[in-house]
This record gives sequence, C-alpha cells and structure tokens, in this order.
Amino acid sequence: MHSHRWEQRAPDWLAAGVAGFAAGAILMVLELLWSATAMGGGPWTTSHMIAAIVMGPDALRSMEFSTGIVATALAIHYLLGIVLGLILGAIIAPFHFDSSPGMALLVGAVYGLVIYLFNFYGLERAFPWFAEMRGWPTLAAHLVFGMAAAEIYGKLERPAPWS
Repeated sequence: MHSHRWEQRAPDWLAAGVAGFAAGAILMVLELLWSATAMGGGPWTTSHMIAAIVMGPDALRSMEFSTGIVATALAIHYLLGIVLGLILGAIIAPFHFDSSPGMALLVGAVYGLVIYLFNFYGLERAFPWFAEMRGWPTLAAHLVFGMAAAEIYGKLERPAPWS
C-alpha cells in the first residue's frame, strides 16, 4: 500500500499534456454525439458554445457549420485539455495517485467532477450559455475525461531518471 501524502515528485509533463489532449479528444466526441442526439440542435451546437468563449455571444447566433467557429472551438478545447492534463499530472505525481489503476481512475473521476462543477456552475456566470448544457450526459462526459486523462497519464508516465 502506498501512502498518498505529498512528497516532492515532479510529474511527467509530456505524458500529462498528451493525456489531456487525448482525453480532450474523447470528450469532444462525446459532446458532439450528445449535442447531435440529445440537444436536438445539431452536432455543431457545442462548437459554437465553446467558440463563444473567445468570439463572444455572436458565435451563438447560428448553429450551422462554420470553419472559423469549429477551428476556434478545437483550439480552445484542446488547449484546455492540455492545461487540465498538466494540472492532473501535478496532482497525481506528488501524491502517488498513480500507485494503482483503481486509485488513478478514482482521482480522475473526482477531477472530472470538479471540472464539471467549475465549468457549468462557476464559469456559467461569465458564459451563461453553458447553463443549458448542465445535466447527466455532460457530467458523464467530464467524468470520462478525468478518468481517461488519468489512465492515459498512467500508461505514458515515465519514471523519473533518479528514481
């Protein structure tokens, strides 16, 4: 059994960034499927909402395909995925949450829950259009994001050269 007390241990930053990028891809597919099936607005609804973070509410006027909007949404989504992967790596490594796949998945699920709450209840004040995305499908997608990021990080993580 591992102790999960903090100790100075740097994460594998490359593995964390790649894990966040890959988990972001999984989340994006889930969001596209959900918006196309459950929201009834078509597959580009989520892209418009994400792009509106930097493009402003004008991006929400139409939910049709737009190369500029989709490119902006992809850039935002993957950048956030990478940043969130780096943060997760910074949580996993010093607390040895990578000591077992089960522990990593649990930490990833909790992390996904925290991201969901922050995005859809915290940032919703600045971006009110995200309120309509609250619900079980989005929560489940964020849990999958956190768990996928933790699992991928665990698979890609290289031991530190001094360990």
